[in-house]
Amino acid sequence: MFIQYSASLIVVVQLKLNENEKYLCVLFLVNRGCTDILCCILFMLALLGYFAVGILGKFQSIHLHIFYAYVNGQKALNRVHFRGQVIKNSAISQRICIYFISVYLLSSFSSGIFHCYMQYASLKGIAGSDVTIRDLGLLTDFSVYLQIQQTWLAFMIILCIVEVVIILLLIFLRKRLRIAIALIKEASKAIGHVMSSLFYPLLTFALLSLVIAYWAITAVFLSTSNEPVYKVSNTTECMYSTNTCNPETFNSSNITTECPGAECLFAFYGGETLYHKYLILFQFYNLFLFFWCANFVTALGQVTLAGAFASYYWAFKKPDDIPAFPIFNSLGRALRYHTGSLAFGSLILAIVQIIRVILEYLDQKLKGAQNKCAKFLLSCLKCCFWCLEKFIKFLNRNAYIMVAIYGKNFCTSAKDAFFLLMRNIIRVAVLDKVTDFLLFLGKLLIVGIVGICSFFFFTGKIKMVEVAAPSLNYYWVPILTVVIGAYLIAHGFFSVYAMCVDTLFLCFLEDLERNDGTADRPYFMPERLLSILKKSNEGGKTVD
Repeated sequence: MFIQYSASLIVVVQLKLNENEKYLCVLFLVNRGCTDILCCILFMLALLGYFAVGILGKFQSIHLHIFYAYVNGQKALNRVHFRGQVIKNSAISQRICIYFISVYLLSSFSSGIFHCYMQYASLKGIAGSDVTIRDLGLLTDFSVYLQIQQTWLAFMIILCIVEVVIILLLIFLRKRLRIAIALIKEASKAIGHVMSSLFYPLLTFALLSLVIAYWAITAVFLSTSNEPVYKVSNTTECMYSTNTCNPETFNSSNITTECPGAECLFAFYGGETLYHKYLILFQFYNLFLFFWCANFVTALGQVTLAGAFASYYWAFKKPDDIPAFPIFNSLGRALRYHTGSLAFGSLILAIVQIIRVILEYLDQKLKGAQNKCAKFLLSCLKCCFWCLEKFIKFLNRNAYIMVAIYGKNFCTSAKDAFFLLMRNIIRVAVLDKVTDFLLFLGKLLIVGIVGICSFFFFTGKIKMVEVAAPSLNYYWVPILTVVIGAYLIAHGFFSVYAMCVDTLFLCFLEDLERNDGTADRPYFMPERLLSILKKSNEGGKTVD
């Protein structure tokens, strides 16, 4: 037995079982230490302050009454068993789906080209059809342009160019497309072996619900903590004018004696205590901590799933080498070692999001302004920070994967992930677009099927359940509710799938750069990827 320490914190352990066979596995716990401890402490202190703001707002709130209603209901728990054949069929269906998409795109553009040519030919010889678009100029009636040949010729040329580009991409990127298909199929197998990952979104949903509920309750407490303020009003000069007064004791005070015409009138809602002076800061702090906590919960889910799926990839013999309870172990590692890294990445994203909120607030305030330059500058800032937020989300996602694999701090993981992706930018682009499109089709398929079934059910058009269907005057409300629920469930499942694909992709790139197929550094990628890349391990050993 010997232990080989790689440049990363992953440790490859080789146990020599006999002369011809070696057993390899990856240990994720060796040499792993706490990362970004300072940010972890800062996050804990911020949470304590968050709880303090909520408690302070509760005691200061005087207009809020909460009513609790108890509704009796019945809960049913359905247990779903996934078979290996389902995983196999899903992998096959994805390959068929990708080929179908390619054929569908090419045939659609070909049909469009043929239609444009037929329209172009039908207008030949018709009076006025030879007028150019330049001669017509800019018209509000678009149908006029459809009566000239040049319009259909332009459409035909554009479609031809697009189809040629697609064909060239399919030809020159066919190898990368095959890699994308293989990784997507491997993701199906990974989820099949780590079935508990399908239920993890329930934990994320529960934690996000708690964060949203606490933010909403705290915001209501803070908003209702103002009290009516009364000021002394007098038409003549009075030393007590604009002073705060109490309408219940005003008539018995000496103010009415010294200022006979004075009145105690309502001025505004608020307060003059130290708490009321900084109330807007408490609201701002509440919103900022909401963003930070919500991003932290999302990051925790990403690093947990990444750790579980990485343990699948780096297992040489699958599923024998996959650690027991991969989701539970990955969650424990994330909370024990990497809370600071998750808080750091979430903090960066929360800062950008709160800046976007401030820009939106300024935009609302400047809607009636006449300063065009300020509006243009504000629009540019909003666009830039929107792009920055998207980039940080992308970078954080891949950084969390590297944190889950190597156990390094956030900055190092983000740097390693960024440069790793930049070295494989074409593969990243192909896999990202193929995966996004497949997941979109999956969501669309599920929501469409559920929507159609719910429509036929609530309208009573299914004879078998016609008696069970309720009589509704407006059936679109339950249909929309079911469709939205189906979308949320589908989004939760496919988010796991997308995280699995991203994790396996980064592991694949790391495997490709760090290993060379020798006995000491064999490839961990599946056999289909080895065959696509025309690589092999010494002795013909491949990952199961």
